[in-house]
Amino acid sequence: MIRKGSQILMEVLQEEGVETIFGYPGGVVIDIYDQLAKTDIRHILVRHEQGAVHAADGYARASGKVGVCLVTSGPGATNTVTGIASAYMDSIPLVVITGQVPTHLIGNDAFQEVDIVGITRPCTKHNYLVSSTAELARTVKEAFYLARSGRPGPVLVDIPKDVSNSEAEYRQLKDVKLKSYNPTYQPNIKQLRKVVELIRSAERPVVFAGGGVILSQASQELTEFARKTQIPVTTSLMGLGAFPGSDPLWLGMLGMHGTYRANMSIGACDLLVSIGVRFDDRVTGKTDVFAAQAKIVHIDIDPTSIRKNIPVAIPVVGDCKISLSQLNRLIDEIDLTDVPRKRQDWLGQIERWKGTNPLAYKQCDLIKPQFVVEKLYELTRGEAIITTEVGQNQMWAAQYYHFDRPGHFITSGGLGCMGFGLPAAIGAQVACPDKLVVDIAGDASIQMNIQEMATAVENCLPVKIVILNNNYLGMVRQWQELFYDKRYACTYMNHSPNFVKLAEAYGAVGLKATKPQEVESVLAEGLSLPQPVIMEFEVDKEENVYPMVPAGAPITEMLLA
Repeated sequence: MIRKGSQILMEVLQEEGVETIFGYPGGVVIDIYDQLAKTDIRHILVRHEQGAVHAADGYARASGKVGVCLVTSGPGATNTVTGIASAYMDSIPLVVITGQVPTHLIGNDAFQEVDIVGITRPCTKHNYLVSSTAELARTVKEAFYLARSGRPGPVLVDIPKDVSNSEAEYRQLKDVKLKSYNPTYQPNIKQLRKVVELIRSAERPVVFAGGGVILSQASQELTEFARKTQIPVTTSLMGLGAFPGSDPLWLGMLGMHGTYRANMSIGACDLLVSIGVRFDDRVTGKTDVFAAQAKIVHIDIDPTSIRKNIPVAIPVVGDCKISLSQLNRLIDEIDLTDVPRKRQDWLGQIERWKGTNPLAYKQCDLIKPQFVVEKLYELTRGEAIITTEVGQNQMWAAQYYHFDRPGHFITSGGLGCMGFGLPAAIGAQVACPDKLVVDIAGDASIQMNIQEMATAVENCLPVKIVILNNNYLGMVRQWQELFYDKRYACTYMNHSPNFVKLAEAYGAVGLKATKPQEVESVLAEGLSLPQPVIMEFEVDKEENVYPMVPAGAPITEMLLA
């Protein structure tokens, strides 16, 4: 069959099961948009291309599918870079389709020409410049295969205007195989048997799970593994929800703003079973004393992540779900009857650490941000999908909202990208129309992509935004307080907009609380409304996030409130 390139693109997208595209049109993608309008694929028109990528990211995390966005060349393409970098750091499967000037003009500094392939090479899993219409179908199929397989990540496909407008023969492709790309899914059984032996002999073990567990849909296997072996579990920020936050074995989040019991457990454990993690510096603190008493097991599908930051005793390359399933079967074959007795002292020590409760705060005449998040958790019974912006709001959400299932905490973990939460909430709401989706935000971060309120209103997406307004760039101010003698250089933001009126200007609902006794009623009203809502809370301006590990310190040396 002879097809135009734009038709071929739509055919392949439909074959890949794409139901939603987030995008923003422009000159070189007019042909593609013309064909898109003839399909059943839903297009969400964002107000900024960065918002398109973040929305596709939130959609991917909430749905488990590949997120897709479509933008034009030049500034349209460069506006996607921050979102692509965020997805790359967090291993989120995206296909980003950019338009490009006609092939014969590439390299001539044509209008809205930019080398987006060169720009994004460091922050994509792979990227393509399609050189002919005949190559388009296979290229797009490869992009989806690469995005979702192995360690997931964003893949960019740059399509010149003449490629989308020219004709070529099109035949439906089936499976895509790349000779140079063969992820290892099956772990080495000998390595797993070594892990089992360490588990049987360990007296002070801890499981450390990361985002890889969620991406491989291995949360059930992780929970089964922890309960069978009676090993307490901590996670990274990206791993929240991989293990039930209400389980007695839950230690809380690990790292710079992790719980006291999680950080102390890592310092004292004799075995650390690490699954789907990359040992980010915010988790490890001072690396040469991280888990210094422990033998470390590292299970990950990406062999380049193993031993990159932390030396390990037993490396296991393989898919987290498959590896945990096999571990559970091996554990069933051994006698663990002496485990409770062997670990009685260890579990008792963890209970004592839990009793220190350094996450406690005192509610006074000012609204404490922790109180808002706790009330949100109570009112939603932990069932909401929570997205966050970045900064103090992100950490309070991680600490005080408890996640019992995967895919319910969506945040920019590795890049720490302000402006992520609102468009990500839009993407999550599109993926899960029957779910309550709440973006926990700061007054500074929410303004990075506030224009996407128009996207939410236009598409009748009832996302809720909870703004913890302290009139500061809060996390930077906290560092300035603690380490720079309270010199608050350029972090005071006294001229934020009236968020209630701003919400109304977009056609949404705006609510505000200035006293602690107003918090619950504002939350209850906002959550009950069937349209987008901004709920602003004037919180204590100088409230800090604790615990906090100073940069470069061991994670056991925490500043406590």
